[in-house]
Amino acid sequence: MRSKLILSLFFPLLLLSNINIEDYMLPCLNKSLTGLECPGCGMQRAIICVLQGDFKSAFFMYPAIYTLMLLFVCIFTFKLFPIRKSPQITIVLIYLNAAIIFISYIIKITTL
Repeated sequence: MRSKLILSLFFPLLLLSNINIEDYMLPCLNKSLTGLECPGCGMQRAIICVLQGDFKSAFFMYPAIYTLMLLFVCIFTFKLFPIRKSPQITIVLIYLNAAIIFISYIIKITTL
């Protein structure tokens, strides 16, 4: 628990330093075992692109990155300031993200 807290506090400092964070990215287990990309492939690189300000590349790497960010912001906001329609909004965003991830994955594997 304490190591997670320390990591979460120092993670933004790693992004701002000269350390190449791409050296610490997790490999895709599905891709390394089967050779096929999974529906989550590209998410880590897209997050790094967003943090570096390269928004267009982030979208092309992982099209659901912005709707996922919206989902997490909404979940966090609804935990702090609950509103009456928050469960419905969250469910709609979850279905929207699932649809975007599924469609982009189908497009990705059919164009290989």
